[in-house]
Amino acid sequence: MSKDVKKVVLAYSGGLDTSIILKWLQTTYGCEVVTFTADLGQGEELEPARQKALLLGIKPENIFIEDLREEFVRDYVFPMFRVNAVYEGQYLLGTSIARPLIAKKQIEIAEKVGADAVSHGATGKGNDQVRFELGYYALKPDITIIAPWREWDLRSREQLIAFAEKNQIPIAKDKRGEAPFSVDANLLHASSEGKVLEDPAQDVPDYVYSRTIDPEKAPDTPTIITIDFEKGDAVAIDGKKLSPATLLTKLNELGRANGIGRLDLVENRFVGMKSRGMYETPGGTILIAAHRGIESITLDRGAAHLKDELMPKYAELVYNGFWFAPEREMLQAAIDLSQQYVSGRVRVKLYKGNVTVIGRESKYSLYDQDLVTFEEGAVAYDHRDAAGFIKLNALRLRTLGQRKRKLKL
Repeated sequence: MSKDVKKVVLAYSGGLDTSIILKWLQTTYGCEVVTFTADLGQGEELEPARQKALLLGIKPENIFIEDLREEFVRDYVFPMFRVNAVYEGQYLLGTSIARPLIAKKQIEIAEKVGADAVSHGATGKGNDQVRFELGYYALKPDITIIAPWREWDLRSREQLIAFAEKNQIPIAKDKRGEAPFSVDANLLHASSEGKVLEDPAQDVPDYVYSRTIDPEKAPDTPTIITIDFEKGDAVAIDGKKLSPATLLTKLNELGRANGIGRLDLVENRFVGMKSRGMYETPGGTILIAAHRGIESITLDRGAAHLKDELMPKYAELVYNGFWFAPEREMLQAAIDLSQQYVSGRVRVKLYKGNVTVIGRESKYSLYDQDLVTFEEGAVAYDHRDAAGFIKLNALRLRTLGQRKRKLKL
């Protein structure tokens, strides 16, 4: 613990935990605190965070609240979705992808106000501490990082409440009891973890879900939409051009109404333990299906298969917090090159929790109906050529077979 900190930028939500951290920083380090609250589309009114910070003695000029929704989707979510990134086969990385942007803005504010430290509210058991701090160090190698959950001796909910009461921090009635589960949300997803969700053998209670209706209660009539893509990024729904954040918001609404995007997952955290969480990613689930749909007709087989080989590595880098690492940037450059002709329109059916691509078209399509038709046509494909192709590919198998027969294996 360094006591030389004079000014610190805190990632501040306005909630009880970060309000306690704010006061703890003031009392423990005797430093000036600057608060930064990011609007990433979490669906909460952020003005109360400003009022809470003022109440806790933060100067108005030291309170930063920024609407980052467009930047978040345009510069973080969309590049990741060009990769079709999925961690451990299921998780669409909704929490992971938000952390580098928050870290980037904290460092920018720290440099703007002359702060010598940054702080976050991530616990010592989770992935977020790693994601935040790898981002801080990548962008400002000499920055001092204060992680209260690794330093203080407040180990229980009762101790946190007692600290809040002692320091006259307002406590909402629903915060006095222990929360049944914790929630992290942004425009891409909502994640719920802990408490009632800690036993992976137990079903997720209905009251945990916030972004989707029960698929069984979704409309009996399917919703059919079109999504237009330009160079791998979605740009329009049903022919209407939309900004990145507006488009994802619309997909979230459509996904919510059709019960799309629920995931009950046990994952491997970077810090070494397994954790169980419930994720809701309605718009993202639609988006990744549609993106794969347009890629299916515009990407060459070699490029498509190589992308699928690179994807798990990219997803792992994002999950583990290496967004600013050179290997992620190298992979991004390769992926972005592959998206040069990934443009066109995809028709998607949404029905009771399912997303189905039912049509795709593009002026860059590599699909040739004359080549694949069962009917004979004037095409540059001679069926007799297949014989040589098969024999050449079978050469090593025939050689192996001859050895087995010779040695009677």
